[in-house]
Formats: sequence, C-alpha cells, structure tokens
Amino acid sequence: MDKIRHYIASFRLRTLPLSLSGILLGSLLALSNGYFQTLPFILAVTTTLCLQILSNLANEWGDLQKGTDNNERLGPIRSIQSGALPLKEFKRTIIVFICLSAISGTALVYTAFSGLFTRDSLLMLLLGAASIIAAIKYTVGKGAYGYHGLGDLFVFLFFGLLSVTGSWFLMTRQITAALFLPAAAIGFLSMGVLNLNNMRDIENDTKCGKHTIPVLIGITRAKIYHYTLVCSAFVCMTIYASQYSRTCYGFIFLFTLPLFVIHLGKVCRNQGQMLDSQLKTLSLSTLVFAILSGLGAQF
Repeated sequence: MDKIRHYIASFRLRTLPLSLSGILLGSLLALSNGYFQTLPFILAVTTTLCLQILSNLANEWGDLQKGTDNNERLGPIRSIQSGALPLKEFKRTIIVFICLSAISGTALVYTAFSGLFTRDSLLMLLLGAASIIAAIKYTVGKGAYGYHGLGDLFVFLFFGLLSVTGSWFLMTRQITAALFLPAAAIGFLSMGVLNLNNMRDIENDTKCGKHTIPVLIGITRAKIYHYTLVCSAFVCMTIYASQYSRTCYGFIFLFTLPLFVIHLGKVCRNQGQMLDSQLKTLSLSTLVFAILSGLGAQF
C-alpha cells in the first residue's frame, strides 16, 4: 500500500484536470455543432490521462538524471528522489504508460475513423506518436527541450492547439480556423501552469542549468509574462464568443474571471514555495473555464 501511495504521488493527480480541459472544450464545441460520439470521447479522455501520467513520470526520471531533483527543490518530494520507489521498477512503469497511451490512442483513432489506414487516421496516429515523444523528451535525454526554454511552446501546442482541435477533429472530421481561438485560450492557461511551476523552482533550476522561461527572464518579468498569458486566454475566448456565439450564454466563461483575478493577486504577492498551492488552483480554474466555455456554446 505504501508503494501504491508513492506511485499515486508520482502520477501528480493535481495536473490531470488541466490535461482534460482541452479535450472537454473541443468535445463540447463539437457537440454544439451537432457532432458527438461517446466512445471516441471516452477513449480521448483515457488517452489524455495516460499521456499526462506518462509525462509526469518521465519528468521525474529526467529531473533525477540531471540532478534537478535535490534537497533544495521546493516542490513535493519525488518518489525516486527519496528512494521510496526503485529506479528500475519506475522505468518499467514508464514503459507501461507508453504502451497504454499507444494502445488507447490507436483504439481512439480506429473508433473515430473506422480504420487505421485512411489519410485522417494516419495523421492522427502520427500526432499521437509525437505526443508520446514530447511527453518523454520534456526532461529526458541530452536534448530535453524543457531545459532549453521550449517547454512553454510545446505545452501550448499539445495541451492547447492539439488537444482542442484534435478532439474536435475526431468528432467532426473537419477543422475550422475559428477553432484556434478557444484552442489558444486553453494553450495560454496551460502555459501559465507550467510558468507557475517554473517560477516556484527558479532558484534551484538556475543552479542546475535548467533554462526555463523564468530563469531566462527573471522572476519579475516571469510574473508579467504570467499575467499576459491569463489575460490572453480571456481575450481569445471573448473574441470567439463575440463572433460565433448565438446567445449571450457564450460569455458564461467570464464567471471564472474572479477565480483568475484572485489567483493573479496571489502570484503578485508571493514567490517560491508560496506559489505551490496556486498550481492546483490554476489547473482547476482552467478546467472550469473550459467547461463553461463549452457549455456556453450549446445555446
């Protein structure tokens, strides 16, 4: 039971709501246009959760390799860093989640497109493979992009653009330019979560040579960057609602604005370990933002 508890800690459950935000928004927008398939939706959620857990496990392994996980790190104590889980067994668990992600993703594509060898299905399989590679390469290996200031870009692409447009495409088999506005909104908020994590760890990352955005630009500019990301999400969703909502219900996502204002106030006043609690806050706020944005499109 103690080992299970440590694995659950390494799964980082508080990150899972964020990973679901794009899938839920894309699926709800498809529903508002008369498209929705239950089984592909379930498989999309399953695949996304497997990919997120894979990313979290690989991140823990990669940071351990590079010495970033140490006694000076301000986040939760990692399971392999503390010795609670053996590294060899931990690597096997990563392989398990690579397989689960691949199997679930393949089943998703097959269900959505009734086959695996059409142009659309091959495209989605390719994007799925890219998602698995991106989940691993964030911190693992010499070319880990998370150590070279590229983590934010990849989060925007995979948590925002691909998550929303991909789930929409699986339902509708079409892409519209307008969809990139809500996709960008989720992407910006997802970048905010990563930036918050990196602001918390800025001192240790600096010492360990992990060149995140906050390390590169400093904590003051990183906070301004954070405010810009959150505001950009609301700008994108407001433009989308203004242009494509049939009723005023399209703007109900604005009810989440107080949550984000309170969050930004706490980010402004705090740094280091005091920012840790805001990770869960921003993840859950993003999930509520996505759900309300999708529900508002139904009317």
